[in-house]
Amino acid sequence: MFDTVLIANRGEIAVRVIRTLRSLGVRSVAVFSDADAGARHVAEADVAVHIGPTPAGQSYLNVRAVVDAAVRTGAQAVHPGYGFLSENAEFAHACADAGLVFIGPPVSAIEAMGDKIRAKATVSAAGVPVVPGGGEAGQSDDELARIARETGFPVLLKPSAGGGGKGMRLVHAEAELTDAITGARREARSSFGDDTLLVERFISDPRHIEIQVLADQHGTVLHLGERECSLQRRHQKIIEEAPSPLLTPEQREAMGSAAVEAARACGYSGAGTVEFIVSGHPSINSAGGPVYDYFFMEMNTRLQVEHPVTEMVTGLDLVELQLRVAAGEKLGLTQSDIVLDGHAVEARVYAEDPARGFLPTGGTVLRLHEPSGPGLRVDSALRPDLEVGGAYDPMLAKVIAHGPDRETALRRLDGALADTSILGVSTNVAFLRALLRHPSVVAGELDTGLVERALDDLVDDRIPDPVYAVAALQRVLELEPAGPLTDPWAIPGGWRLGEPAWSTWRFELSGHDPVDVRVRGRADAAEVAVGDAEPTHCALRAEGPDLVLSYSGATQRYATAGVNGQRWLGRRGRSWALSETGPLAAARGGAAGEAGGTVRSPMPGTVLTVSVADGDAVTAGQPLLVIEAMKMEHTLAAPTDGVVSDLVVKPGQQVAVDQALITVVADTAGEQS
Repeated sequence: MFDTVLIANRGEIAVRVIRTLRSLGVRSVAVFSDADAGARHVAEADVAVHIGPTPAGQSYLNVRAVVDAAVRTGAQAVHPGYGFLSENAEFAHACADAGLVFIGPPVSAIEAMGDKIRAKATVSAAGVPVVPGGGEAGQSDDELARIARETGFPVLLKPSAGGGGKGMRLVHAEAELTDAITGARREARSSFGDDTLLVERFISDPRHIEIQVLADQHGTVLHLGERECSLQRRHQKIIEEAPSPLLTPEQREAMGSAAVEAARACGYSGAGTVEFIVSGHPSINSAGGPVYDYFFMEMNTRLQVEHPVTEMVTGLDLVELQLRVAAGEKLGLTQSDIVLDGHAVEARVYAEDPARGFLPTGGTVLRLHEPSGPGLRVDSALRPDLEVGGAYDPMLAKVIAHGPDRETALRRLDGALADTSILGVSTNVAFLRALLRHPSVVAGELDTGLVERALDDLVDDRIPDPVYAVAALQRVLELEPAGPLTDPWAIPGGWRLGEPAWSTWRFELSGHDPVDVRVRGRADAAEVAVGDAEPTHCALRAEGPDLVLSYSGATQRYATAGVNGQRWLGRRGRSWALSETGPLAAARGGAAGEAGGTVRSPMPGTVLTVSVADGDAVTAGQPLLVIEAMKMEHTLAAPTDGVVSDLVVKPGQQVAVDQALITVVADTAGEQS
């Protein structure tokens, strides 16, 4: 076994690898960019090395800097985690040249599976079914369009060199092809440095099921069962589980055997994942049972984000096994040793706002509580005071639950998310809870389009009245004297002889109109009227760091934190950031897409393209510019017919949330005529 291992990654996966290294008594070396100087993985590693500025291309993707850090710290091996350089053949070569063991498969396997076109040919030759389609390096847009027509619409455009949904485009008709190919190539080039595209037939109502494989350097290749990864948004996984509620033992063995053959076909060793797309429309076998056709999609030659669910149902530590295989040890396991115990489900916690189209968010973690208990596990990069920016992937943590059956695992995960509190950064935790409780998810009736179809039911942006009541009573609690009241004039808004007078507080949440809250009485015995609602008897008390509210006879507990005049409240997985404003506060400026005027950036990011210039005539809905944040592209469109004015940004420029980018002067000529 190695005595020192460098982790060429950041965030929760770096923390997770450090955990296993520590359990084995192996010295861990972390690397970090300027933005991550205060990150959790830096604090938890035995040694941490600064490797460059914030942009990933100058730090986490800088092969020379990472290899140099490993050599300087005396590491014998490098664990790449996932993302960044984990499937980069050049990096694996560089490690070997420097005398370092790359904790992953041979370079030949990375190269064979890293190119989706070559991967399909390799596994097809081994008898593994593949999705109809085509594509190869150097093809023109016209050639891709011809393949799409021959394959038959709808088709899926996929970058040959990448994954994670980046650059993928679903094309329903030939009229959409030109723009789709252009956009897919641009995003593929930006994300992976290669704009080669693959065309595949789009499988309707599909399920995404992947098989975990494990191979040593002595000829043993095993599968560890499957993971159901069908709950996705924009081709990005959100919730994963093991085993799949769809597969029978016979189907599991068939897909597992196909995955093993795919791994053998490329000479694989280490931990890897073979991803299959499974038809949502089964045929019927001779016994009258359903048979689901499956097709090879790709092989990920690295550890997967969702590996914890496999660990929880098999009892194996995949990182430890990666280390042992890389050190030349035999697995010491046979296929019959792999037994699945119970059920596990994982939810990914992202810094994003579901109510604003899942746009990336950011901020400082002001307060943090992560769940614990029987059957629970949290893989997290979070820590109090952590700065969450827009330079890297927005995933912050993973919450995983295990149970003897699927129903128990789902229930435990929902409870764990309810017990998760992250104040200072808006997250998708409440959205995850709503998704877990969706009837189709509970029933196991999943497909990759379910989330998009059910989106309106899963995103609830309404602010409960008790939230405003807590905010107002917290202000009263801060201002009123401690202990028994001795001065009846001490409370702002004040008491009068006989009956106390009303005081009014105004609060605003981003994207919502200001709300006036009227309060009469002390915080522990008050009447509160939210907006135009009738007054309600309330009481608020501080209990440790929390606030406990009695509202209409019900008691609710809120986590709380504050910074820069903003009050954060959290309850049962939801959080709200309220700003106290004056009663005559001016109306907020229009955001992108609102009728008329200025188009503002909906998130912090980088301007990729600008397709108009000052003086250009535009129509409502016409794309104006593209912004990238956390590896995602967002197109901003004209809010109305008109003429472009005050274009203040250019490609490559960094912009802040709500920053004015461009103004469209409305065309009123039609109205006047």
